[in-house]
Amino acid sequence: MDKWESNKAWFLVVPVFIIVAFSSILPLMTVVNYSLQDIWGPGQSVFVGIEWYKEMLADKRLHEALWRQLLFSGLVLLIEMPLGILLALAMPKRGWGVSACLVTISLPLLIPWNTIGTIWIIFTRPDIGLFGSIINHFTKFDHTARPLDAWITLMLMEVWHWTPLVTLLAYAGLRAIPDAYYQAAKIDGSSSWSTFLYIQLPKMRGVLTIALLLRFMDSFLIYAEPFVLTGGGPGNATTFLSIYLVKIALLQFDLGPGGAFSLIYFVIVELFCYLFYQALQRVGKGEKA
Repeated sequence: MDKWESNKAWFLVVPVFIIVAFSSILPLMTVVNYSLQDIWGPGQSVFVGIEWYKEMLADKRLHEALWRQLLFSGLVLLIEMPLGILLALAMPKRGWGVSACLVTISLPLLIPWNTIGTIWIIFTRPDIGLFGSIINHFTKFDHTARPLDAWITLMLMEVWHWTPLVTLLAYAGLRAIPDAYYQAAKIDGSSSWSTFLYIQLPKMRGVLTIALLLRFMDSFLIYAEPFVLTGGGPGNATTFLSIYLVKIALLQFDLGPGGAFSLIYFVIVELFCYLFYQALQRVGKGEKA
């Protein structure tokens, strides 16, 4: 009877398994099936093995999209991580200002992704947009025609949208640090920089690891915002991996190459996340030592 009672907890796992199966496992199996076949029409296909993988790995446009994606994600992390930490340090520690700051800084996170692109299209228009009107008084700015302007707009949009997530996680990490550490630092005459470097930053390592991984995955898989804002243009200047994948799988309706591309994309994301995690774990172990 005791054994039956203890095993009843496994029934709680069944709904989760069913949800994961329908949302992840079955679609993944379908993509794997498509990636190994050349599909001509309903019920018309031929097994081609890994031919689509070879074609995608040799695709020059995929390589270019990958380098754009790496550059974009790298710039996003270099800006958002330090900026989020600085904002968290500047926020009040107690009082009504805490709630006001948390609510205000969280507002961009509540806006749907596809709406973000539309907001920034209007915001950067020189005739009605505040940003576009101001900047065009000093220089010609057009994110639809100039690649550099498109990248600047995308970076500003991404930083505005997702830096609050880093800020909230960093603030949670700061608030979890016991006051005893600050009291000891004050007794020792530690400067603000020393307190941050030797107390706050090491204690925030866990939440910053989560923030880094989340922001890397989100930025590496970004689709809705650049698609709405630039459509991958001008030219192919902002054609990231996700946009190029949609062009292959949906616009060209090449299900075989699209399936192979999807799995390659999945492996790249998992590999980078694993490397980031391992590197951060080693840094943490080195600090403890």
